[in-house]
Parts: sequence; C-alpha cells; structure tokens
Amino acid sequence: MQGRTWGLRLLLLLGLGLGSQEALPPPCESQIYCHGELLRQVQMARLYQDDKQFVDMPLSSAPDQVLRHFHELAQAYNLSIPQQELQVFVQEHFWAVGQELQPWTPEDWRDSPQFLQKILDPKLRAWAGQLHQLWKKLGKKVKPEVFSHPEQFSLIYSRHPFIVPGGRFVEFYYWYGHVPNGARVYYLQRSQPPLLTLMMDRYVAHTNDTTFLRDHIETLASELDFWTKNRSISVSAGGKSYSLNRYEVPYGGPRPESYSKDAELAATLPEGNRDTLLAELKAGAESGWDFSSRWLVGGPNPSSLSSIRTSKLVPVDLNAFLCQAEGLMSNFYSRLGNDSEAAKYRNLRTERMAALKDMLWDEDKGAWFDYDLENEKKNLEFYPSNFAPLWAGCFSDPDDVDKALKYLEDSRILTYQYGIPTSLQKTGQQWDFPNAWAPLQDLVIRGLAKSPSAKAQEVAFQLAQNWIRTNFDVYSKKSAMYEKYDISNGGQPGGGGEYEVQEGFGWTNGVVLMLLDRYGDRLSSGAQTTFLAPHCLAAALLLSLLPQ
Repeated sequence: MQGRTWGLRLLLLLGLGLGSQEALPPPCESQIYCHGELLRQVQMARLYQDDKQFVDMPLSSAPDQVLRHFHELAQAYNLSIPQQELQVFVQEHFWAVGQELQPWTPEDWRDSPQFLQKILDPKLRAWAGQLHQLWKKLGKKVKPEVFSHPEQFSLIYSRHPFIVPGGRFVEFYYWYGHVPNGARVYYLQRSQPPLLTLMMDRYVAHTNDTTFLRDHIETLASELDFWTKNRSISVSAGGKSYSLNRYEVPYGGPRPESYSKDAELAATLPEGNRDTLLAELKAGAESGWDFSSRWLVGGPNPSSLSSIRTSKLVPVDLNAFLCQAEGLMSNFYSRLGNDSEAAKYRNLRTERMAALKDMLWDEDKGAWFDYDLENEKKNLEFYPSNFAPLWAGCFSDPDDVDKALKYLEDSRILTYQYGIPTSLQKTGQQWDFPNAWAPLQDLVIRGLAKSPSAKAQEVAFQLAQNWIRTNFDVYSKKSAMYEKYDISNGGQPGGGGEYEVQEGFGWTNGVVLMLLDRYGDRLSSGAQTTFLAPHCLAAALLLSLLPQ
C-alpha cells in the first residue's frame, strides 16, 4: 500500500485530477497502467506519439520489481528523470505492444462465403472478397502467460479468441459485468454502449440455440442492472418523472491511454475544476463519441474540449439501445417460460418508450434529441444518433418515420453524397464534421429500411449506395479500410481528434459487408451521383419504384 499512497500523493500535489480531499478513485489499482508517478513521467515525457502505446506494453518482470527500479531511478534524479533515461528504463522493463497476442483464424471462416454470390457488380464482389480476408488479419488469441501472470499485462485475459478492430486497438471488446471501453485494466471503470443483448439476439436467431440463451440470460440481466444502478438519472416533464440513462464515469486522473493530452487540458482550468473535467472526458470515451460537439453544447466555450459535459446530457442513442434491450429481454424470458421476468422487462420498455416520446422527441423537428439536464431543454443540433429510436424500433407512432425522413431532408443531410456526417459542427474533434463513421450510417440506413414506407426504404438504399462507393473508392486508392472517412471532398480517410486515423477496421468492414449482403443485387461501384434536392426527391423515388 505504501507505493500506492506515494503515487496518489504525487497526483494530489500535481493537481492532475485528484485535487480535492474527496478525490475520485483512479481507473484501476495498477500503479503502472492506471495511476502513479511512473505513468505520469513516461506519458508527460511523450516517449511515444500515441500515449496508448505505453499503457499497452506488457511488463518484462513483476510490477513491484519494476516499481522498485523506477523509484530508485526517480530518487537518483530528484524525480526529474531525463527523457533518454526514461526511454532506456522502458526498453529494459517492458515488451513491445502486441507481444501477448498470437494470430488466429476463426474456425468457421470460409474462403468464399455464400453472400458474395449475391453481389452482382463484379468489382464490388471482388472487393467484398478482399474484406472477408481481413477477418484472418484481425483474428487474435491471448497467449497463456497473460493468464498465469495477469499483473504483468494491461490486457485482460480471455480463453476465447476474438477479432480486434485494428490499428492502435489491439485488444478485444468483451463483457465483465458491463462491456468495458476495451479489454485493458485502465478501461474497466467505463463501459461501452450496451449492445450485448442485441448480440445474443443475432446469435440465437442464427443458431436457434435456446440452451446457450438459458445459460447466459443472467449475464445479459447483469449488464442492464449495471446501467440501472450506476447510470440512471431522474428527469421530469409535465408533472411526470422518468428514469433514463446517461454516460457517467466518476473516476479521477487523466485517461491513461491519453494521459498527456488530458493532463495538459486539465492544467488550463482552475484546480477545483480539474476532477470534473477528467471525469467528463472518461464519460465521453464511454459514449464511444470521443469527442464531439455533442458533449460540448451548453459549456462556457462550445468550441473547446475543456467545456465537455457528457454526464449532463441524456443521450438518445443510449436510451434507444436500452429500450431495445429491454424488449429483447422480455422476448427471451417469454421464450424460456419465465413470465414474471418477461413482464418486468416489457413494462420497463413501455416506460422508456413513453420517456423517449415525452422527453426526447421533438414534434416540430420530427426527430429525437439529447436532453440537457442542467438547462432543461433538448439539444436541437443534428447528429445521426437522433435516429436511434428508428433503428431500435422504439417508437409507437408509424408517422414518426415520415417525420424523421422530412427532418433528414430539412437538415440537408441528403445533399451529402459521400456519407452521413457525424454532425454539422466543425470543431476538429473526430466525432464531428467532416467525419462520417460506419456505425452511424447503419443507425440511419437500417432505421429507415425497417419502415414499411417505400420512400424511406429507397432513401435507405441511396444512403447505402453513397457509403459503399466512398469506402470502395478510398480502398481502390489506399488498399485499406479506415475507422472513419472525411466526406467533405470526394471521400478520403478521416482525421481530427487525438490520434491519426486508424486502418483495419472492424466496424467499417462489418457495415460494408452487411450492406453488400443486403443490397448486393442493386449496389454499383460506378461514379458517385449527387442526391437530388429534397423537393425533387419524392418524384425521383416514385419513378425508381415503377416496374422497369
């Protein structure tokens, strides 16, 4: 405990997020990967271009031995270790990133899956075949030494192999009472959007494996309980109170994987405000939107990340995901013959749908919007997350689809021919304009495609066509898939935010393959075509639906 106290005292003195008597706890106990003077000195020395590189490096010996050598080095230099000496120390006591992983090819991987034959465009079919090959490149298995010596790794052990996203993200994304931001010890206190129940639904629909569902239904319930116990907030409108959910991570200190950036940003604020800032940054990371104008709205300087206030907003997408999960849990329990639990989750879904309508839906705009808890109003800016209830099937009025489609037109989103922008705000953050992200295309495309409206279905196809062509064109030039795309000028790899755009890339590949599977008989690799102006759209869609 002595070493831990020493590290915490230093953080208190430095004012890097633990600047009050009621200090927030660090993200985990590790004095190497989560808090402490070793982490501070290495990250602030900027030994690596990306702070995540250091906290992903395994130890070459036991942590107490590494800490003892570090303390001796720190005392020799009166706590101001020269950068070159730090570099030597890291080289002597850490292994390179990725040493704890080995390649793995999924057992059910097939060279030519059947869906490829549904893709009529020969260029798109060949491209899909190349993307399918990437699963082998992204497949990993954890080496046994991570199990036998977990204290020497930031990676969390799993006996099951997995797919990594790619690029800087060389860990799996898995479940531990909640889905952590990533499978590293420094991520454990912040979650991911809750989609495990949906994963189970997809698996059971494909396999009809009711035994697996029965064995793991309590695991699904635990995840939803995590959100109920740790991320609930009461909101009121028209005399009614609703329980909704938000992103919130009440843990102190800079994010270990972005330590230097967080510490430098915190240093621009008065000491009493630093804890709050660092917790809000973690909440932003928990949302997956790290970072965006979406979390800066209402702050003292909406163009500065120092104004982040993630936990002060009730997000549309989070609550739509939970609404969907509650509906699926009700179905699961009915299937398993547990009527009381089925009724419980059915009632939870009904209550949440009422809250989505009363608190987040805006009739004049025709979409759902995040709710600002402090200012007691909706954030009426455009984000694709405004369509999440369509995607999740969490709305009761069929006319909402047509209203949401009109909102898309009124916001001029259909004029962007390379993809749906993440926002219309240009802040330099990666979850803002001009970047477009695959999961957000999916939210809008499949949300519209589920509608019985022929017009909504055709717009969904056109949006899918735009996204496929952007990904295909960039791949044709770069021979790579990217986590995000800049759609401002013909489509190119995205930018902005805290790190260079990453190749790989799990969700980009997955969304492209899903769209090729769904629309493969219609999609084309040909030149981009601009969306018609909204007032011409209805006529064009009508013509496209007539028999050829």
